[in-house]
Amino acid sequence: MSNTNKESDVLVVGAGVIGLSGALALLLQGRSVRILEARTVGAGASHGNCGTITPSHAPPLAAPGIIARALGWSLQPNAPLYIPPRFDPALWRWLLAFARRCNTRDWHSTALAKSALLNASRPALAEWVQGLDLQCEFRETGEDYVFRDTHAFVQGQEELDLLAECGVEVELIDGADYERQEPAMRRGVAGALRFRGDASLRPDEYVAELSRVLRERGADLIEGTPVAHVERTGDRWRVRTADGAEYFARDVVLSTGAWSAQLEQIAGSSVRPLARALQPGKGYSITYSRPAVVPSRPLVLRERFVCVSMWDGMLRIGSTMEFSGFDATLNERRFRALEQAADDYLLYPSGPQTLERWTGWRPMVSDDIPLIGAVPGQKGLWLHTGHGMMGMSMSTASSLLLSQLIVGESDLLIDPTPYRPERFV
Repeated sequence: MSNTNKESDVLVVGAGVIGLSGALALLLQGRSVRILEARTVGAGASHGNCGTITPSHAPPLAAPGIIARALGWSLQPNAPLYIPPRFDPALWRWLLAFARRCNTRDWHSTALAKSALLNASRPALAEWVQGLDLQCEFRETGEDYVFRDTHAFVQGQEELDLLAECGVEVELIDGADYERQEPAMRRGVAGALRFRGDASLRPDEYVAELSRVLRERGADLIEGTPVAHVERTGDRWRVRTADGAEYFARDVVLSTGAWSAQLEQIAGSSVRPLARALQPGKGYSITYSRPAVVPSRPLVLRERFVCVSMWDGMLRIGSTMEFSGFDATLNERRFRALEQAADDYLLYPSGPQTLERWTGWRPMVSDDIPLIGAVPGQKGLWLHTGHGMMGMSMSTASSLLLSQLIVGESDLLIDPTPYRPERFV
């Protein structure tokens, strides 16, 4: 598609893993696609995350008992979940909606909705990697949850019945056996849960490969182009950028990640209740050159909620959740919490060089379920956002479902009902 052609079948706003995957799914359906990205490809949460592909992560953050734990963490800036005290009515409204979901019934239904996407994405992503020759260090090694506290290990097994219902297989490994299997660990492991169905990839390489394939197949991907306004005009949508350029498309997909919380500014009052359902959740990661000994597969250091991933020449530790709006400050206490967690579990918690210290925002929906579908009352305007910490893991099935909805297929990959935006209207 030529850059001088202002028309396309579909225009996607946002070039993170969700926007790029959605664009690719539509392109493979035979639609002409343009993608507008405010910064650069994968500049948001797609860059600095740990790249794990995890059907095992179906249980939602909004779990019974999490409110009491969060209150205990609220005064600890190095806690896994941190909410800096400030005047923010939008956040308070979101937290109240989140708190209402912290019950057994909603925890169960949310897990099933998430697992449908996660389970469908896992093989579909592997097919894309192989079929499109995506060079992204994709590895089907599984993932381990590692515990150093015996009580926590027992508590961690309370989710196994739910995971079994979600189709997730798990292997229990006692501490002594795990230490024999995994020489990267410090002594004192209480036990581990192994999820052989999980996988991993290097996220920055994956989004770069998606953009390469899109461009090679004719998509128009324009970076450094913030969108200022989206409006309906006749039988199509007009998208105006910050520099005054205008583009037209029959369908517009809003894949703006954490910035979906600000969608009302560009798409008007019709998206206000949907934007209010989102908050930016700030995460941190540190990337090192590869140490002498690394784990054989990605880990979750379970008591600390810290993820460890390895690629050629690199080791990354990351996670944490901080609700501080779009504050881009690098909180040193959050980085130190990651470092301390790695040091408590790993014999070699860092490499010879620190390659990057990163922070970014995930799009957190109050019910922890993505928004996939049409904006109510706005024909041809679609939302594809709100995947929280599961963007990489859910991206393929989410995008295939979105493309099926847009082209009007009747035989859908999964039931779209749980993800429809109208649940917030």
